[in-house]
Amino acid sequence: MYKQPIFFKPVFKERIWGGTKLREEFGYDIPSEKTGECWGISAHPNGPSLIQNGPLEGTSLDTAWENHREIFGDAHEEQFPLLIKILDANADLSVQVHPDDAYANEHENGELGKTECWYVIDCEPGAELILGHNAESKEELASAIKEGHWDTLLRRVPVKKGDFFYVPSGTIHALGKGTLILETQQSSDTTYRVYDFDRVDDSGNTRELHVAPSINVTTVPHQDATTSPKQEEQEGLKSTRLVSEQYFTVYEWELCGTVERQAPSTYLLASVLEGNGNIVVDGIAHSFEKGSHFIIPATIGAYSISGGAKLIISHTT
Repeated sequence: MYKQPIFFKPVFKERIWGGTKLREEFGYDIPSEKTGECWGISAHPNGPSLIQNGPLEGTSLDTAWENHREIFGDAHEEQFPLLIKILDANADLSVQVHPDDAYANEHENGELGKTECWYVIDCEPGAELILGHNAESKEELASAIKEGHWDTLLRRVPVKKGDFFYVPSGTIHALGKGTLILETQQSSDTTYRVYDFDRVDDSGNTRELHVAPSINVTTVPHQDATTSPKQEEQEGLKSTRLVSEQYFTVYEWELCGTVERQAPSTYLLASVLEGNGNIVVDGIAHSFEKGSHFIIPATIGAYSISGGAKLIISHTT
């Protein structure tokens, strides 16, 4: 029986909009000065994470999911359902939209849809993001895209450190320059670009747009997603439930001492945004620090977690 947290080696993705904050803020060994994404916990074939400790050291998460399902308790999904990222938007991301499960399954070779949420780790003064649009019909949406009426079509939202946004599939969106985000999402890598600010890469090429499927999957009219944060405090831990919906439940944990816990019936995903600490199982301490990503397996039983840290915790709902 697996009786320890499972730590992962992140996978990094270079992006035209990426920068160096993943190195500066978390000490990661990034591949270039345009590193946009850290896939902290991933079983997606485009970037599976490798286990760093324990009897499965060197095994990828997708392989562990297939061959050691007992670690994940009563999880019933065919494929590992979630993907945890940290995104460094050194420049504006493209305006984009993601399909739901049904559309992605039909048009993207069985891929999952992509509902996601964002926790703002940090941002520059004046930073903003795009979230939603002002079209009242598919025809109006198509016309605005064709005519390039971006200023009137797109909704812009100012952001600050600690903000949280829930982004269901079908929502037109884009992270803005100067934001550092932790993203919890369905395990999908399907993105339809609506607009990319007419920019080019180092070779002078524009990136592909996906206007037709974007229009097909966009929710019209836009629907603002609402969440109802719920806070619980016990000695040593303040836990804020940020969202609980169809695909995931996400919490912010502010740890300031020692807390006794019991493993859930499935498993927990954890990413450390600040500080450090330990998880103690059967008298053995397993340390974590800022930038650590790990899973608390269903088989861990009773454990204690201690230290001074801020973590984002998630699980399937």
